[in-house]
Order: sequence, then structure tokens, then C-alpha cells
Amino acid sequence: MAKKGKKYQEAAKQVDVTKAYAPKEALELVKNIDFAKFDATVETVYNLNVDTKQADQQLRGAVVLPNGTGKTQTVIVFAKGEKAKEAQDAGADVVGDDDLVQRIQDGWLDFDVAIATPDMMGQVGRLGRVLGPKNLMPNPKTGTVTMDVAKAVEESKGGKVTYRTDRDGNVHVPIGKVSFDADKLLGNLNTINDTITRLRPASVKGAFIKNVSVASTFGPGVKIDFAQF
Repeated sequence: MAKKGKKYQEAAKQVDVTKAYAPKEALELVKNIDFAKFDATVETVYNLNVDTKQADQQLRGAVVLPNGTGKTQTVIVFAKGEKAKEAQDAGADVVGDDDLVQRIQDGWLDFDVAIATPDMMGQVGRLGRVLGPKNLMPNPKTGTVTMDVAKAVEESKGGKVTYRTDRDGNVHVPIGKVSFDADKLLGNLNTINDTITRLRPASVKGAFIKNVSVASTFGPGVKIDFAQF
């Protein structure tokens, strides 16, 4: 394992690894010990008691954070005709159909969210090998394959984040920036917690949530006492 830098080590000394902090206290600590020279992202990680080999225990979806993410999202939309116009009017950065598919096949990937109308998925499907590994492929589960492209664009611009379990049962979700005050971060974290708690698979036995932590981009994790949500 690579040795952590001095700034990380100094930050880590301020975290009591034997303690699970109250949610707001954990967020305040993450803000205080952040040492990045930019406005770092704050992320929460849920470690869940799920078997991701079972289809019904895989969590995937999207949620709109009440206080946004602090990041300006570049949103593209695959659509034709009236739906293309709706996407443009809603603020999409790039809108196209076959021409946009070709542009991406030629190597352009300078965007954060891709949305498509269902009728475009035949063409967009050809981009699976490019967009899939980068988690950019439009998907009905995250609301990015839809006829309501205006709503999808507005949500993506306004603080929508996606989540999914990795093979170890972890869910990583950004909840804002270090520059946010702790109450705004807490509001976003509560929304994530409510969403994940509600999605508990019926087949899970015992405790569903094992651990919850928060951290900034380069900072150490801070464990949360999730019973205090």
C-alpha cells in the first residue's frame, strides 16, 4: 500500500477511528480537516449487507439532492424533432441524434450526463462499450432514458446524483462540496440515507446497513453513527 502524505497523516490524527460520530459532527470534522487546494467534493460511502450476485439485492438509481452538488454538470441529450427542442429549451449543453452518436464514436467524451429518448436507444446502444465503463450510458433506472427530457435535464443540472452498489456492497455518492455549510451537507446526506434505507431488499436478512462514512476528495474517512439519523 502506498504511503500517505504528511497532510493526510496530519488530518487523520484528528479523527478518532474508535468513534462513530453524529452525522453533523462528522461533516463538520470532514470540512475542518480537508487540506485540498480546491473546493473538494464530499462523498458518503454506505457499506451494505447485500449479495450483489443476487439481482434483487443490487441497488441502482438516482436522487435529486435538495441542496445540489456544487458542480456544474455538462448534459447531453440524444433526441430528435420536438424532443430535441424540449431538451435545448431546458438547458441541455449538446443535443443531437445520429450526429451526436458519431461524435462520441470519434472520441468526444467531454460531458457528465447523457440522456436519451427511448426511440434513440437503438443508435445509442452502439456506444455501450464506450459509455458503459464510464457510467455514462443512459439507463431507465436512473431516469436518463425518458420521454420527459426537459425534466431529466433540469434535474441533472439541479443536483441529481446516481448511485449503485459495487461488487463489495458499497455505495459511493457525492453530497456536495467542502465549501457547503454543514447543514446543507447534512440535508443532502439525509436524502441519501432516506433513499437507501427505503430500498432495502426484502431478501436481506439481519442488519442492512453495516457502516456509513464521509470524506472529502483527498481526506480520511470519518465514520458515522447511522442510528442518529
